[in-house]
This record gives sequence, C-alpha cells and structure tokens, in this order.
Amino acid sequence: MTDTARTAATGTTTTTAAVPHADVRDMYVVHRAFRRELRLIPELVRAVAPGDTARAAVLARHTRMCLQGLHLHHTAEDDLLWPLLLERCPPDADLVHRMEGQHEEVERLTAALGPALDRWEVEARPAVAEEVAGTVDALRAVLLVHLEEEEREILPLARRHVTQEEWSRLGEHGKGQMAVRDLPLLFGSLLEECSPEEREMMLHVVPFPVRVLLRTLGARQYRRYVSRVRGTR
Repeated sequence: MTDTARTAATGTTTTTAAVPHADVRDMYVVHRAFRRELRLIPELVRAVAPGDTARAAVLARHTRMCLQGLHLHHTAEDDLLWPLLLERCPPDADLVHRMEGQHEEVERLTAALGPALDRWEVEARPAVAEEVAGTVDALRAVLLVHLEEEEREILPLARRHVTQEEWSRLGEHGKGQMAVRDLPLLFGSLLEECSPEEREMMLHVVPFPVRVLLRTLGARQYRRYVSRVRGTR
C-alpha cells in the first residue's frame, strides 16, 4: 500500500511506501518462556538432595543460561527500544523510566544470584539451595510485574511508533554474547509452548538452513537437555 501526499502549491502528487510497523507478537513468546523457567527453577532447586553436586551443577548451568538470556533481552530494550519510545512518545516518558527502574531491580537480584549459584554448585547445601531458590522467587515476582506492565502499556506503543526493521534489531542484539552451544537451547525454550502459528512466526526470522537444523537436530538436542534439567523422561 502507499500513502499519497498532494502538494497544494504545485498540484503534484508524491507517493511514498508505507513503513511497516512492528509485529510485537514475538515478545509475548519470549515473556512466556521467562515466566515458565523462573517458576520451575526454584522448585527444581529445592528438590535437589543435600550433597548432590552433580544435579546442582546441571541446574546452576541452566539458571545461568536463563539469566544471561534475560540480561540480553533487557539490554536490547535499554539500548534500542527505550530511546525510540522516549523520542517518539514524550507523554509516556514516565512509563519508560519506570521500565528502566524495573530492569535495574532485576539486574540487582540477578547479580545476587551469581555468588549463590557458585557456592551451591560446589556444596549443594540445603541452606544455599534455599538462598538460590528464594532469590529466584524474588526475581520472578519483580519480573512478573514488569512483564505484565510491558505487555499492557509498552507493546501497544511499540506497535504504533516502532518500525518492523527497528523491532527486528532487538532480536539480533546481543546474540554474539551468547555461547554458541546455548543458542539452540534458548530457541527451543521459546518454541516449547508455541502454537503452530507462533512456531512458524519465530522460525521465519532465521535463515532456511538454520531453520532446518532447529526443527531436527536442535529439537532433539533441546528435548534431551530439558529432560535432564527437569529430571523427566
């Protein structure tokens, strides 16, 4: 479709292509994965037998991967999305600043988890397990408030004021900071609860050869991984 602008002074007509606005549905998928993992992690941590450092190591690694994914997700918003919204939606500046403050609280709790995970991984003591689980519970409580407000207030603004090209940059931001071995696992985590339509949407953004790998080898790798993390067959 095109927008037609008529110049009164000359009577000429200028036609420009409409700029596609952001399809923000992928953000709901990402948020769903974070909600699920931060709900499951405390349950799994509390179920580890005292002294079972092998099991603690599996869960500590998984928790670190999830926290790294959350950190990069928020960094993309901090670096790319908030500046656009502050520039284009001045009346909503207080909302954006509140989002920034919530990110800071998430980062504070994430930073506290690092040393606790290190100690629990080598000791697997119940007291440290509870420290880890309790901090993840606190992190999840803060994050749930943030995600709900972001979905209610921020995503409608992004849909109206951010282009699809700008939105796509959020998904690419920080990929180079993730361990290559973790990328299929993180993608599998996103796809786990997707509807068929959501699955196609998420896979559509990756190159065809990568898409094939994610549907085959990547899917099997994720099933083995998540079975080990959750202690299921």
